[in-house]
Amino acid sequence: MFEFAEIGHQLSKSVYRAAVPGLRAALLDAQVNLFEQRKTPVVVLISGQDGAGKGETINVLYEWMDPRFMSTLAFSEPSDEERERPPMWRYWRSLPPKGRIGMFAGSWYSDPIRERIQGEISIKELDARAEQINRFEEMLVNEGALVLKFWFHLTKEGQKQRLKALSSDPRTAWRVTPWNWDRLKTYDQLQEVAGHLLRVTNTAAAPWVVVEGTDDRYRSLTVGQVLLSAIQKKLAETEPPRATVAPMVRIDLDGRTVLSELDLSLVLADKPYKDELARWQGKLSELLRDARFKNRSLVCAFEGADAAGKGGAIRRIAAAMDARQYQVTPVAAPTDEEKAQPHLWRFWRNLPRQGHVAIFDRTWYGRVLVERVEGFCSEADWLRAYGEINDFEHELIDAGVIVVKFWLQISQAEQLKRFKDREKVAFKRFKITQEDWRNREKWHDYQQAICDMVERTSTGESPWTLVEANDKNYARVKILRTLCQRLEAALQHPAHPQRAAEQQFVTKSNKSAKIAKSVSAKKPPAREN
Repeated sequence: MFEFAEIGHQLSKSVYRAAVPGLRAALLDAQVNLFEQRKTPVVVLISGQDGAGKGETINVLYEWMDPRFMSTLAFSEPSDEERERPPMWRYWRSLPPKGRIGMFAGSWYSDPIRERIQGEISIKELDARAEQINRFEEMLVNEGALVLKFWFHLTKEGQKQRLKALSSDPRTAWRVTPWNWDRLKTYDQLQEVAGHLLRVTNTAAAPWVVVEGTDDRYRSLTVGQVLLSAIQKKLAETEPPRATVAPMVRIDLDGRTVLSELDLSLVLADKPYKDELARWQGKLSELLRDARFKNRSLVCAFEGADAAGKGGAIRRIAAAMDARQYQVTPVAAPTDEEKAQPHLWRFWRNLPRQGHVAIFDRTWYGRVLVERVEGFCSEADWLRAYGEINDFEHELIDAGVIVVKFWLQISQAEQLKRFKDREKVAFKRFKITQEDWRNREKWHDYQQAICDMVERTSTGESPWTLVEANDKNYARVKILRTLCQRLEAALQHPAHPQRAAEQQFVTKSNKSAKIAKSVSAKKPPAREN
């Protein structure tokens, strides 16, 4: 995959100077059109070998283009805050909105490459990570993003000469450290790992562009022209490409569904309700104070019919927790800021850190429920969303997050009764709107969407709990009991082995760094020449 980048490409100064003015003007025009149309974000990954010109190329692009519509994200070792969330979290929240260009110096490829070179993961695990990356990038493209991936390549001798040249120039010597020379020793390993990873992630949705990094002029002009061509082509699209998806197929010949089989007559009298409520709230409080929970986090997802009792159930859960430990996120129609990002973005950024709880009052399932039924997205969008949601929840669970999902089901008659009751009580009138009444007319469509949602997203690690909610007492106790049981079962097992290994590696690295710092502190200061 690197053959074309080892030819020895070079450009003369005259050719370069003649090409740059026109390219700069065209890039600025494309950038302004991109910002004005605001229909797509541009994600640019700059990766490659040390000394291949990654930083210089980013600086050149900033010189040629308008920096007001660009941002650069540099990623190295994750911070403590980032380590306490899924590995992809720091990239999720850094994505550029529609109309802007985001330059990633270091990306979601960096960690898998490093871990494989250091022997922390097997080739099979590397391929699994690659498959996750492919699905993530495909989701970005299906959401309208333009994803450009550049790998700057040098031969081993070329990298050595490049580092020597940078070291000998006073203006650039500061950029070469002992760490860069050490990395030269792992050149062959990087070639093998990066070559394999680039091959399996070189997809139609997000292909790699391998650029020779020896000649600055060739590298800069190549990247600029590829970027310009890709943006112009994207802006020229009249209709965004749609993912190819299979049609939804359901066969319910006898009329029985997961919802129709729920026994909505289940009730719990007030006296046993109070006893059970106190019991499970106490149990929940105890579990959240368990030392093992400090290395985990909890995500509670609540969905249900209008007036099904989500808010009341959430308040009973919150009553068992320290207010500093949890955050309730009510989800309504997306804001303009949220519409400029992938549909999962507003949930990505509200994920809890370790030892904390996030409660979502309505969730990422809106795409396959209200957006599907009301026509707020295309059929292709909500059909592919099932897989994207499963991937998202898998990432959470893989990082040690405990995900518990509840659907609260009530009958049409009970919903009507609650709607009328809300209209009679002054402090509850805000809960009932004309939209709630209108949604009742689509009861059957919503029931169909719910059944499809449960069938396609209730997985072994993240199952749905269907709650018979005609009786609020019964529903609240079932939710608390289920939450405690799921939480207790999860705490009996460590987080995902791969995540645990990464945490152990980080801990060892931190200890080594502290020891090294302690030793260096005892050494006499070096003399100045």
